[in-house]
Amino acid sequence: MAMILLKPLLLLPLTMVIALALAPLSQGLNQSLSQPSSSAPISTKLNYHGGPLLVGPFSINIYLIWYGTFYQKDRAPITDFFASFSPVNGLEEPTVAKWWSTIRLYKDKAENPVSDSVKLAKQLGDIKYSMGKNIKRAQIANYVKNKIDNKLLPLDPNGIYMVLTSKDVIVERFCMGSCGFHGSTVAFPKGNVVYAHIGDPFNQCPGLCAWPYAIPANGPPGPALVAPNGVGTDGMIMNIATILAGAATNPFNTGYFQGDALAPLEAVTTCPGIFGAGAYPGYPGNLMVDKISRASYIAYGANGRKFLLPAVWDPVGLSCKIRRVRQVCIKLV
Repeated sequence: MAMILLKPLLLLPLTMVIALALAPLSQGLNQSLSQPSSSAPISTKLNYHGGPLLVGPFSINIYLIWYGTFYQKDRAPITDFFASFSPVNGLEEPTVAKWWSTIRLYKDKAENPVSDSVKLAKQLGDIKYSMGKNIKRAQIANYVKNKIDNKLLPLDPNGIYMVLTSKDVIVERFCMGSCGFHGSTVAFPKGNVVYAHIGDPFNQCPGLCAWPYAIPANGPPGPALVAPNGVGTDGMIMNIATILAGAATNPFNTGYFQGDALAPLEAVTTCPGIFGAGAYPGYPGNLMVDKISRASYIAYGANGRKFLLPAVWDPVGLSCKIRRVRQVCIKLV
């Protein structure tokens, strides 16, 4: 087996909590924020506010727009991440699909669970930077709506339209306490659709939006773990997972969240900084480590991929759910 389990070196805790900016959108926060990190029950919980979720039997269809310059080595791990939601024969546990099973515990008022199917439905590219390289958040909503209105993307009430921006694109409030966000916009004639933004943090804020694969952005420096797919790409995947979980369980800001509706904590952001068992502020928890590359990860995916995915709030167990991994003791030389 080409992996071992090590307890990574201590990543020193941050000294500052970065607050959410108040906005009628849901934020994807960096996972290293200096907030309590424990797999034990938390005193508060996510309340259900009665609104719709992205439920089955329909699939949650993902529409990706690659905005800017992305090479195949950047795109492939992300598309493999979405492919990992489907059952893969012979895949070792824990898997991406198993991680998503906690999201399935979220139910709407008719007791319908969030869909167990997540599929990459269509991809578009925008290598000409049609909105420029300095983008306001409001432009992203209009950008998605324009793609739908012009029939470049279908109008899908169970879809999530994700705009992924390359590392040379600046998006309003990205890297300023937020690593991505989701919201909804009106797409005539059938109502609202869910859209999202996640940026590549490699140049702008790896210590904020790609931790623990980069030195923490605030506080004393600590060692970074090795990323299985590249620092910027793995940062994007962690934040895609965060935004995907939030959008499925709180698509229109009337689903599951705690706190202010203008700046809600959702299925993943309620559990900041937790990736494995034994996590605490500044330390992501016990992770699997590939024997050859020394890359740290917590889940297996399609095409031999390995991913680091954040803990999810379990609405039944009322705790942050993590996937425990089998410990293997191997002497390193």
